Amino acid sequence: MVASPVWSVDPRTGQQREQVGTEATAADVDAAVRAAHAAREPLADRTVRAALLRAAAGRLDAASEEIISTADAETALGRPRLTGELARTQAQLRAFADEIEDGAYLGITINHTDKDATPPCPDLRRYKIPLGVVAVYAASNFPLAFSVPGGDTASALAAGCPVVVKAHPDHPATSALTGAVLRGAAAEVGLPADVVGVVHGFEAGVELVKHPMVAAAGFTGSVRGGRALFDAAAARPTPIPFHGELGSLNPVVVTPAAAQERAEEIGAGLAGSMTMGTGQFCTKPGFVLAPEGEAGDRLLAALRDALADAAQGPLLDGRMREAFLAGVAARTELDGVEAPVLAGAGDDDQTVSAGCLTVAASKLGQPQYELLLEECFGPVAVIARYQDEDEISSTLSRLPGNLTATVQLSGGEAAGDAGTGARMLATLTPLAGRVLVNGWPTGVAVAPAQHHGGPYPSTTSTSTSVGATAIERWLRPVAYQDASDALLPPELRDANPLGLPRRVDGRWEY
Repeated sequence: MVASPVWSVDPRTGQQREQVGTEATAADVDAAVRAAHAAREPLADRTVRAALLRAAAGRLDAASEEIISTADAETALGRPRLTGELARTQAQLRAFADEIEDGAYLGITINHTDKDATPPCPDLRRYKIPLGVVAVYAASNFPLAFSVPGGDTASALAAGCPVVVKAHPDHPATSALTGAVLRGAAAEVGLPADVVGVVHGFEAGVELVKHPMVAAAGFTGSVRGGRALFDAAAARPTPIPFHGELGSLNPVVVTPAAAQERAEEIGAGLAGSMTMGTGQFCTKPGFVLAPEGEAGDRLLAALRDALADAAQGPLLDGRMREAFLAGVAARTELDGVEAPVLAGAGDDDQTVSAGCLTVAASKLGQPQYELLLEECFGPVAVIARYQDEDEISSTLSRLPGNLTATVQLSGGEAAGDAGTGARMLATLTPLAGRVLVNGWPTGVAVAPAQHHGGPYPSTTSTSTSVGATAIERWLRPVAYQDASDALLPPELRDANPLGLPRRVDGRWEY
C-alpha cells in the first residue's frame, strides 16, 4: 500500500504549494512512540529540560523569518499576527523553563511520623512524577502557539514527558519545520532528538491515542473530532487522560447601563474581537446578550458599521469555509432571525465576509433555535436582544460550557453599585473558565494565573492549556511511606539537596 502524500496548500488560492511528506502508517506511529518512550530517562534531568526549552525558544527566534513566511503561506493569517504568535510561543517555552527551575510544580509535601495524631501518621513524602509519552494534536488556527512547538508540547516537555505531535493538515510544512527546530534543540543540549516526534495523517491521530505507550493526550480542535478521540482514550484497556479543547461560544452580556454609557465603544470593540483572525479564535465572542431599547439599538448600529468596514479574508481551508457558509445560512433561515450585516462568501472563491445575526432572546427557549447556541467557526456573532435580567439568566442557563464569559458593565456597576456586577459574575462563573469584566476574550495572556479551559464541551477536563499550571496535566502524584532517606529521591530527602520549595509538617519552606 502506497502512503498518501501530505501537501501544503495555500488557502488564498486553494492551490497546492509543495509535498511535505507522506501520511504516517501504523508502523510509523509505533516507531515514533517507541523512540519517544526510550527518551524518557535522558529527559528526567530538570536542568537539561530547562536548557532544552530555552534552546528551542532561541532556535525558533533564529529561524523566525522562514517560520513566519511558511506559516503565512499555508494559513493566510498574516505576518503581523504570526510574528506575535511566534513571540508568544517562545515566551511559553521560556516560562516553562523558569517553572522547572523553580520546582514548586512538583508539589513536594512531607509529613514526619506523628504517633500522637488521630489516626497516627507514618512518615509520608509526596511529589509528582511525569506520566510518560504525551500525544499532542495540533490546532488548525494557531500553527505555532497551539501546535508543534506550542503550549501542550512545552508543558509536557517541562513535566519530563516526551511528545509525539500529530500535525494539523492545514499547516504541515510549518509543522515539519518547527518539529525540526525542536529536535535540533534537543540535540544541542545532549538529548535524543526523539523527545519530540511529528507524524502526519488522520489515521496517525487514531493510532496515537490507541498506542499502549502513550500515557496522555492534549487536543485542540472540533467537538466532533475531539470527542471521538476522547472516547477512544477512555475505551482503551488502560484509559488515559485526554485533555481536549473542543469548542466555545464565549458569551457576552451587556447590561443596559453599560450600553447607555458606551454603546458605540462596545459595538466597535465587539466587531474587532469577533473578526480577529477572520473569526478563527477559540475565544471569539460568538453570542451576545444586548438590551432592547435605544441604547441597544446604538450598540447594534456601531457593530453594523464596524462590520461593514471589516476586511474580507480566507478561512484556514475550504472545508472550514463551506461549514461557515452553511452554518450562517442555516441560522438565517430561522424565523425571527435577522442579519443587519450578512456574513457569507467574499468577493472570490476563497474569502468570507463578516456579519452578525439578531434574534429576540425570548425565542431561545424553543428547540428550533438551539442552533444559535452553538459555535459557528468564523467571523459571525449572534446578538440576542433581552427585555430584563430574568431573560438574561434564563438564556444563560441554556448555554453549554465555555472557555470564556464576558460582562460589559457601566462604571458604577463595575465599582459595585446596585450589586448588578456581582450578580452577573455569579451567573457567568459556572459557565466558563475565564470571566472577563469590560474586556474582550480574544487574546490569552501567558501568565501563571491564567486559566484556558472550562466546562464541557469547551474542554474535557478541568485543567488549563495556558499558564504555569498547564504542566499539571502531564504529572501524577506518588507518596512514599516510611522509606529511609537513602532510598528516597533527592527531591524528598530531609536535607533538601536540590533546594526546592516544599511543605513540611504543614509549613512552607523555600
